[in-house]
Amino acid sequence: MPSISQKGRNMPESPIRKLVPYAEKAKAEGKYIYHLNIGQPDIKTPEVALKAVKENNVEILSYSRSEGSDTYRKKIAAYYDYHNIKVSHNDIIVTTGASEAIAFIFGSIMDPDDEVIICEPFYANYIAFATASSVNVKPIISKIEDNFALPSITDFEKLITSRTKAIMICNPGNPTGYLYSKEEIEQLADLVKKHDLFLISDEVYREFTYDNSSHFSILELKGLDEHTIMIDSVSKRYSMCGARIGCLVTRNETIRHTVLKFAQARLSPPTYAQIASEAALSTPQSYFVDIKNEYIERRDTLISELQKINGVKVAIPRGAFYCIVELPVKNADHFAQWLLESFSFENETVMVAPASGFYSTPDSGVNQIRIAYVLNKQRLVKAVNIIKEALKVYKD
Repeated sequence: MPSISQKGRNMPESPIRKLVPYAEKAKAEGKYIYHLNIGQPDIKTPEVALKAVKENNVEILSYSRSEGSDTYRKKIAAYYDYHNIKVSHNDIIVTTGASEAIAFIFGSIMDPDDEVIICEPFYANYIAFATASSVNVKPIISKIEDNFALPSITDFEKLITSRTKAIMICNPGNPTGYLYSKEEIEQLADLVKKHDLFLISDEVYREFTYDNSSHFSILELKGLDEHTIMIDSVSKRYSMCGARIGCLVTRNETIRHTVLKFAQARLSPPTYAQIASEAALSTPQSYFVDIKNEYIERRDTLISELQKINGVKVAIPRGAFYCIVELPVKNADHFAQWLLESFSFENETVMVAPASGFYSTPDSGVNQIRIAYVLNKQRLVKAVNIIKEALKVYKD
């Protein structure tokens, strides 16, 4: 039989989705599963976005421009202006989710064996996109003891080589929920300017910041237009994960021109999804106030319940809707699978994401899990209680 590629063999499985067969089997056996494994909000999509699709008068579902429709990009630019990010619609390229934006960026600024430095734990698909582009991720570990704060700039500089092309962050962070301060962003800005690198920031969770903290975008930096690339998406902001609409934003004209060639090769982002996403921009600010308050209550409930379990350590997220939890087990992958295969409490169990898949450094995060607090407070209490009961009987 013909062989598959080395790249195909190297492509990692999703730590979020690899346990799905075990979950499906558990459901077939009649167990109820609390899904803490995936960042799919249970928040309703704004009605204005759904109505735009249901009630439109499109007669031919045609291609849009490869960079996205003019009207949508102009409205995105106005949205950014509201958030103190001054860009033109020409600085924006609409993509099929933030995922495609990342793939286009890696393809545009890096050659095979070039390097990108990323704080870990990081969103698992960063590794997948790097593998697909034959790019090497150079991880720099942030620690649960420090609440996953930015590592020292000295540690970053130790990793910079002649192949280093970019530093990448997620702010607020998935899977940690860490929110980088303006001072931390400025430290990275000085570093990329000093070493002539790109700074890539995944800012899809911009609206979700807590404890009276505010988000600071890399596009608010002065004098760094040629170095900065922002990634964004409607998926989490408007609870529109299935729309698959994202964008990349940069004032660097050369990057935009290069990314556009990749965009032209895939023709255009989906038309109906752009219609919904454009309409979603009319969502009133009260929508975000209500959601933010809901996530704060969920976070506080989750952290409070986890802290009641002996031997559990949890980082306090200040943004997004994830947290990393360190368990008193040797192997969280095994524990997560065991929860689905062999355990139930009152015929219910929990699905979590083993955190080892969010690290690229071998043997890191092996006793950690990521929890997405996308369930209501009552379900979160029940889910954590199941984990508590499971830990009482689990044997490594």
